[in-house]
Amino acid sequence: MSATFHSEYLKLKSVYIKPALDAFISDEVLSEQWQALNYLSKPDFGTSLSEYKDFEKALQEKDATLKYFPRNNKVTIDSMYCRDASIATDFGMIICNMGKSGRINEPDAQLQAYADHSISILGKIEFPGTLEGGDVAWLDEKTLAVGHTYRSNEAGILQLKRMLEPKGIEVIVAELPHYRGSSDVFHLMSILSPVDKNLAVVYSPLMPIVFRKELLKRHFQLIEVDDDEFESMGCNVLAIAPRDCIVVQGNPKTLKALKNAGCNVTSYAGNNISVLGGGGPTCLTRPMLRSR
Repeated sequence: MSATFHSEYLKLKSVYIKPALDAFISDEVLSEQWQALNYLSKPDFGTSLSEYKDFEKALQEKDATLKYFPRNNKVTIDSMYCRDASIATDFGMIICNMGKSGRINEPDAQLQAYADHSISILGKIEFPGTLEGGDVAWLDEKTLAVGHTYRSNEAGILQLKRMLEPKGIEVIVAELPHYRGSSDVFHLMSILSPVDKNLAVVYSPLMPIVFRKELLKRHFQLIEVDDDEFESMGCNVLAIAPRDCIVVQGNPKTLKALKNAGCNVTSYAGNNISVLGGGGPTCLTRPMLRSR
């Protein structure tokens, strides 16, 4: 069976992660950094390690090959949310340029890891462009959606288009709202998680009308997340295979809706590693190869 990087929902074959121990490092480091990085409150170090082990186990049980970004003293605790610093494509990795100043060193840290493992690089988003991996999602193998947000600006999106459009990839821009402003974690994947070819978990109140209509035009069935489960990462759903998902515990309505749509759902306790830092299971992973 052939494989591709151009998917959010096909069977996951390999994925990079950054374990909590290597991102948080110590209780002292957490104490120094959590406020400046806009966490809701300070994660408990011991509980974070326990939560992450359960999350890692959920990935291992799905037979995905786990690869690890190493500890790096130039990055912060946010490096655990490793989706954001790069984008996987069939043509090579795209190295991002972070819109959040506290995360500015993460792309080069990932670039070094890719170089160490002879992973090809398509290009790099350069200043004044900014682009974060949480703002992009494959709708199909020829269509990449990107959010225009405080983290991903017009210059970064233009550079992304220049890399991918000559290779036959359509780049669709979703103009996201101000919401809570530039200090908040608000990516395209905060409101969109594709979990099958024609199924996506969405939070429509913050979704651009034009983009939502585009999803419907493409025959997506939309699983709507309730208002009371948006802040608890209800819309942040990681597909390990078509309709086989990992979610953060504490979102019973979303879980029920997923199951009603024929999905298998695994949940993990993630208050410390996900909710407090605003990074659900998609954020905790840099998916690489998926099987067609």
